[in-house]
This record gives sequence, C-alpha cells and structure tokens, in this order.
Amino acid sequence: MPKAYVFTRNGGPEVEAFVEQEAPTPGPGELLVAVRAAGVNPVDWKLRDGYLRPGSTAPEFPAVFGSEVAGTVERVGPGVEGFEVGDAVFGNPLSGGYAEYALLPVSVTAHKPDSLPFTEAAVLPVAAATAYDGLRQLDLEPGSTLLITGAGGGVGVVAVQLARHFGLRVVGTSSEAKKDFVESLGAVHVPSGPGVAERVRVAAPDGIDAVYDLVGGDDLRAVAELVTDRKRLISAGGKPLAVELGGAAVARARTAAVLDEVARLVVDGAFTTYVTQTFPLDEAAAALRAVESGHTRGKIVIEVAAA
Repeated sequence: MPKAYVFTRNGGPEVEAFVEQEAPTPGPGELLVAVRAAGVNPVDWKLRDGYLRPGSTAPEFPAVFGSEVAGTVERVGPGVEGFEVGDAVFGNPLSGGYAEYALLPVSVTAHKPDSLPFTEAAVLPVAAATAYDGLRQLDLEPGSTLLITGAGGGVGVVAVQLARHFGLRVVGTSSEAKKDFVESLGAVHVPSGPGVAERVRVAAPDGIDAVYDLVGGDDLRAVAELVTDRKRLISAGGKPLAVELGGAAVARARTAAVLDEVARLVVDGAFTTYVTQTFPLDEAAAALRAVESGHTRGKIVIEVAAA
C-alpha cells in the first residue's frame, strides 16, 4: 500500500504519523501523479497547527502534508487534455504531497522542463510562484528600490533574485547568520530585529519604493513606515497585519501559466532554487522540523520513491 505523511488532528508534532492509503482516483480535470519530490513550506506546519487558508474549510483527517510536488503522470482524469501518462509535471496537489501519490488539478499543473530536476521543480509552485506573483503585483519600474524582509528564506531567496533580474535594487533583511548568503543573491543586507527601520534608512539613504514582507510581526510593523504609498506594501508573511497597516496580501495567481513562466525563468538562469537539503519520505518529520525551526536557508525537499 502506498504511504503518506499526515496529521491526524490539529496540534503539534505529536499528531503527525505515516499512514497507508490507496492511490486516489483522478476526477474530471485531475491527474494522478507518482510523486518524485515534494517541497516543504512553513504553511505545512501552520496548517497542522490549525491555520486555515482564506476561503478554505477545515481539513478532513488524516490530512496529508504538502502544498507542492513534482512527479510523473500515472493516470489522467476524464476530459483532461494536454497531459499523458508518463509526462513529468509539477504543481499544487489537491490534498497533500508528502506521499507516494497525489492528485493535481490541471489548472495548477505544468510540464516539467527536461533540464530541470524533480527536486528543483517541486519548489516552484509555492515559493517561486509566490515570489513572482508579489513582484508582478508591485509592478515596480527598473531602478526602483525594494525592501524584502526575510530575504534568506524560501520565498525571499527567489524574490531577491527575480527582483534583481527585473532591474530592481534590493535591500534584504535576515538574521546576521544569513548575511553572506543574502548578499550573494545581490541584495544589500540589513540585520532583522529591533531597530530594523533605522538600519534600512542607512542602507538606502534615497528611500524605499516598496516593501515585500515575508516575515510579518514586529519587523513588518517597523518597516511599514518606510513607504508613504501603502499600495507599495505587500506581505506573504503577515497578511492581516499588512492590511491593517494599509497594505495588502500578496495576490496569488495560482495558474499553470505562472508555473510555466517560473519554470522558464529558472531554466533561463534568472534565478536558482537553492534547494539546500533533501530528506527521504521516511524522514518527513525531520524535514518538517527543519523548516519549523525558522533557521533554514533556501528550500528543503522530500524525495519520494513512488511505489
């Protein structure tokens, strides 16, 4: 029986477990994919803790972890066009991806370029697509200065690189431990934490044109004052607070077209995924703990050998 890593109810790590379950049957507009790799994201443990995405309903337990995967098409649902059994694909699963099999809706599934490893394709649907969507939402002119908070995390790493690719000057905040890493991406590094707004002013004496927040909390509240036009303040890390401060949440497109575009950009060298660590499916708990710690650089991936 294929296995999956799940949470059996809302709570902490104690509610996590492996289960065996039949491979699901794809319905209209769906693909059954034999998972080769699954990206690990902060939202995974937040959902376990009880977070609900806006507009979503409470999960049915046991709920499979994971919001992004890459793999090969095992079965094609009724009415699906453009995909065949054996195709290499990546996208957002309907009900989790830390599993040997996952259902993917074709609306958020794209063909994997041959030159892109499964481990790298698996981190594009959430982190890379979020970075891309946010930058397109800000729509800054080349030469503008963008502040990215949490520049050393999964979304931040791509956001910094794409912003530089689009001709922006980037100031990036992170812990002091990630200074060299953030600077290697092309950003001017500023340590996060108390006093961050004043340090940004020193690093960018001509001012900040926009803020792309990925951490929320006190840092977001502090740097919001750096932009007078709050339409230039967006957040993927503290969405309610960003709205409270006059800004907005990152508007996710969640389309196959965006996935195609981020795949093209990574293949063309516009950014690197920075998959820094991989774990086998049997060590899914360790992969999740690493991300839950909040100290990882780049992206962590679970590699799956499909049954």
